[in-house]
Amino acid sequence: MKTKVVIGFLGTQLDAGDKPDRWERWRPTVSLGMHEDFLVGRIELLADARRASRTLRRVVDDLAQVAPETEVRVHDTYIDNPWDFETVYETLHAFARAYPFDLDNEDYYFHITTGTHVVQICLFLLTESRHLPGRLLQASPPRHAGATASVGELSVIDLDLSRYDRLAQRFQVEQQDDRSHLKSGIATRNAAFNRMIEQIETVGSRSSAPILLMGPTGAGKSQLARRLFELKQARRELNGRFVEINCATLRGDGAMSALFGHVKGAYTGAAGERAGLLRSADKGLLFLDEIGELGADEQAMLLRALEDKRFLPVGGDREVSSDFQLIAGTNRDLGKRVAEGRFRDDLYARLNIWSFHLPGLAERMEDIEPNLDYELERFARDENRRVTFNKEARARYLAFAVSGDAPWSGNFRDLGASVMRMATLAPSGRINEACVDEEIARLRRLWRQEGEGDVLRELLGDAADDVDLFDRLQLAQVIQVCRRCRSVSDAGRQLFAASRAKRASTNDADRLRKYLARFGLNWEAVTEAR
Repeated sequence: MKTKVVIGFLGTQLDAGDKPDRWERWRPTVSLGMHEDFLVGRIELLADARRASRTLRRVVDDLAQVAPETEVRVHDTYIDNPWDFETVYETLHAFARAYPFDLDNEDYYFHITTGTHVVQICLFLLTESRHLPGRLLQASPPRHAGATASVGELSVIDLDLSRYDRLAQRFQVEQQDDRSHLKSGIATRNAAFNRMIEQIETVGSRSSAPILLMGPTGAGKSQLARRLFELKQARRELNGRFVEINCATLRGDGAMSALFGHVKGAYTGAAGERAGLLRSADKGLLFLDEIGELGADEQAMLLRALEDKRFLPVGGDREVSSDFQLIAGTNRDLGKRVAEGRFRDDLYARLNIWSFHLPGLAERMEDIEPNLDYELERFARDENRRVTFNKEARARYLAFAVSGDAPWSGNFRDLGASVMRMATLAPSGRINEACVDEEIARLRRLWRQEGEGDVLRELLGDAADDVDLFDRLQLAQVIQVCRRCRSVSDAGRQLFAASRAKRASTNDADRLRKYLARFGLNWEAVTEAR
């Protein structure tokens, strides 16, 4: 049998008593030694020996009388204000770290009957977090007639919910509901995606560290961030606002002001003070989409705000504070950007504590059908008009949607827009095969045009963003011609045909090579994917 050890505070009011009639009333600490079915081997008594010396001596003496086999150890514990949460918690936390717990030979019980309510709350928190490894012990006066008044009753409170089947089942149901909320109620079938959602729900409930959501545009990063905010708000973990910004829209001098605010007169046109997005998200959640587009100065300021919860508004000489949780989204490879010197490695390390990759729709083909039903329900809710497929049309659309002909480059945005178009054009609220065929043709045209626009990113990667629009349009057309031609000379003749007669040299191949070299390209790289 392990030795039972009870740790608790001396009750300056409940345990007090000097006269003989003290034995006729219930004193919680003394009663610990009076239960025949709960034999305590040792009591660790926390008390302010200076303020309550008389009560302390009397309780120790009385315990020796009723339970001579119980050892009593007194810990002189001075707490300046026992109603101050921070002070009490720090005192008990220090006690927990210093105490030599022997879990192999002793069972520990933490007495929550005595002490202020703040003491009781702190004992609960430290026991629930396993800083105090044991169970809670509640003593109470007798509730049954005929019971000895001074003995009272004892109740052991075990915070391990796995021991309580009904409670555990209830929490499991609530957890499943929370995960369903993160998925917008969609019964997703992709096993990897469902596991990721489970992890995000767990992290969201246990951690306030930044979360990094990676994935292609349209994969649902913004919606997931908002759903996670709603979940934390419902749990009373956040009581501020949900603030969202796409960092790609932040350019030039206005970027710092938009994020961190400015003071009046900070620059020309700053007629008044501006709070900025970080302060607007105080006690709430800030979602910075496309965080890879932030400039170097903004990255440095954001890192400081994450670490210290403080930052300087533009033009200000006084720091302001904001305690927000950050979720960042990106469709970039931030690790690659760090290697290229385009993203701070210390900020990346801060964001990369919890990182999750949201797969595109093409990677979750089994989830197209449940998302199709979700989009129809959303259309009915938004437009107050219900539209359905006929059986043949639904089968035809799904067959195309899961085929290799559907790249879903815009991911769920493409699917939502597609359903909205079919539902709007559907005759008599019924999507038929003609509607589906027309929509499939429209999607093919859309993706073909997007594929032509993506050729630069395929060849240049992120460097494509540094090419001016004028050059992008011209270069994309040049690459298309190159890929249609069998040789660099043939491509040069087609591209420079109008000016050939006006030039002394007609080395069109050399001219084309020099043009491609301006962008770090060559003929072989351009035509490799032909």
